[in-house]
Amino acid sequence: MVDQEKLLREQICDIGKRMYMKDMGAANDGNISIKLSDNVLLCTPTGVSKGYMSPEMICKIDGQGELIEKNVNDLKPSSEIKMHLRVYAERKDIHAVVHAHPLHATAFAVCGIPLNKQIMPESTIMLGEVPIAEYGTPSTEELPNSISPYLKDYDAILLANHGALTYGSDLNNAYFKMETMEYYAKLLFLTTKLPEPKELSDEQVKTLVKLREERYELSGRHPGLKLLKH
Repeated sequence: MVDQEKLLREQICDIGKRMYMKDMGAANDGNISIKLSDNVLLCTPTGVSKGYMSPEMICKIDGQGELIEKNVNDLKPSSEIKMHLRVYAERKDIHAVVHAHPLHATAFAVCGIPLNKQIMPESTIMLGEVPIAEYGTPSTEELPNSISPYLKDYDAILLANHGALTYGSDLNNAYFKMETMEYYAKLLFLTTKLPEPKELSDEQVKTLVKLREERYELSGRHPGLKLLKH
């Protein structure tokens, strides 16, 4: 029998290594979580680099963020778990959350510039656009409160002067949204060094959103879905 929890612990570590290698955070930045059931989650520990985690370090917590099982070195859950729990509380379709500090996307967050230009099919289909939540002090209720207004309609959020948050139906889904967002931000950054980027037309965007629904069958929320109602 496959040990699903063991596989998920290993997957969290693998994704943590990818984040670390892709400049999505320095030192101990970032955190990852996955739901095992309605009231049991796995999450990354605080004070540990995402590039150097082992499955035994992963924390098992309840729906209030409290440890329910001892782990190696008595590591505590991520201090940002409040933000993850808010996502799960307001989006019942979500089973995994990723928080990181991707270099280019975070630069946009620091400058207060949302990712809202429709410049390539992949980012339009996967994300549509990425808004910026107001600044909230890390590890306090300010941060989950700041993302709450955007959870209903978006699957990716920039955190003002902080980083980024993505979430999805499983770990890969949540993480790939983070990768897509960072690539999108990098392209937007590079095009600022060139003439103004030529955006896709409203009709082209509408066609892509329709493909998202009918061909790619992507789960989650997307701001472009509103276009299909008009």
